[in-house]
Amino acid sequence: MLLHRTTSRKPWRRLAAVVSAATLGVGLLAGCGSDSADTADNKNEGTQAAAAGAFPVTVEHAFGSTKVEKAPQRVVSVGYTDDQTILAFGIKPVGMVDQYPNPPGKSPDINTQWPWVKDKWGDTKPEVIMKNGDSGPNYEKIAALRPDLIVAVYSEIDQGGYDKLSKIAPTVARTKAEKEPFSAPWQDNALHIAKALGKVDEGQKMVDDIEGKLATAKKEHPELGKQTAVALSWYENSVAPFTSTDVRGRLVSGIGFKYQTGIDKVAGGSFYTKLSPERMDLVDVDHIFVINDKADTEALKKFKLFANLDAVKKGNVSYLLDSEGPAVGAAISQGTLLSMPYAIDELVKSVE
Repeated sequence: MLLHRTTSRKPWRRLAAVVSAATLGVGLLAGCGSDSADTADNKNEGTQAAAAGAFPVTVEHAFGSTKVEKAPQRVVSVGYTDDQTILAFGIKPVGMVDQYPNPPGKSPDINTQWPWVKDKWGDTKPEVIMKNGDSGPNYEKIAALRPDLIVAVYSEIDQGGYDKLSKIAPTVARTKAEKEPFSAPWQDNALHIAKALGKVDEGQKMVDDIEGKLATAKKEHPELGKQTAVALSWYENSVAPFTSTDVRGRLVSGIGFKYQTGIDKVAGGSFYTKLSPERMDLVDVDHIFVINDKADTEALKKFKLFANLDAVKKGNVSYLLDSEGPAVGAAISQGTLLSMPYAIDELVKSVE
């Protein structure tokens, strides 16, 4: 889901969001105006659903532990897809990351219009606190929103960034067990956020339902268990496969395929890698899932080393549009409680 996205529309929405503690002083948080907060109040008046459950709760995470004293009402999402998980529990974030750049002059924001979130957002227009490609979140804007909880789970936020966010409001960072950003199972991220919102039981029910949907897909398509597969994109003129621990890899294996884990070794801890021509053997598998919009898909098809793969010659490729059309690629890349049911249905359809 999710690296820095360039103007050529690629599904890369993560790399450029690393926060540099050295470049942002604590003093910038002082004296923030209230205009943004007032606007957010007006937009969200009467829309916040109080989290149910026992408070206070303490959430352990990568940078320590955070105590949430009471049910949060004004939540800011700093993680790329955390807004969707928060939405799943009936809480509309007052601030969020603009993960997929919105076309100039287009309103409402595309990130609030995906088929799996549109009804949840309704007419609410959250404040954008970071755009994909920014060096970090806008701390002044976050402070002006007067949050009572900040969620930075699906995020590259480092210790310095976390410290700054914590000066604004209680902040929950990525899971304690996550060694590399974006490597935690989607289930862990969902339940991590659910705990902070006092919604553990509700979160577990949603996770169980999605896991049941994956189990059904496996049962109905036992043939997939005999096939190897990989998910990839065309990025910077290279074939760029995702690892087995990335949400895209987990979803492909989740419906039954044997994922090409050799990619993990080459990626060196990242969630993807760009292949040199001599390593195209890593994507020489039974089925290939391509996540790109039209222009990049056409460029990939013209790449001879890709075109000569057996899976391509046999037509065993699922071309999934990213942000265009039904945006199946976006649903897969986001891998949230809201997008997963849609993603699973569409992924299975693509191999039937």
